Amino acid sequence: MNCIKEVLEDQGRTQRWLADKLGKSYNMVNAYVQNRQQPRIEILYEIADLLAVDVKDLLVSNKIELK
Repeated sequence: MNCIKEVLEDQGRTQRWLADKLGKSYNMVNAYVQNRQQPRIEILYEIADLLAVDVKDLLVSNKIELK
């Protein structure tokens, strides 16, 4: 799972903007944003670079937090 949608919304950017910057189709980026498909790690790093965030900020942790 990823948080690309949330980061785009926080920055006021659109999926179309990201698709243009990545050289990908809108449909491909929409699949990433909707978590129907996960980007390859290289693409995830490129997305993080374009959005000026750490790649970890785009990922949802699967660890259970113990209290």
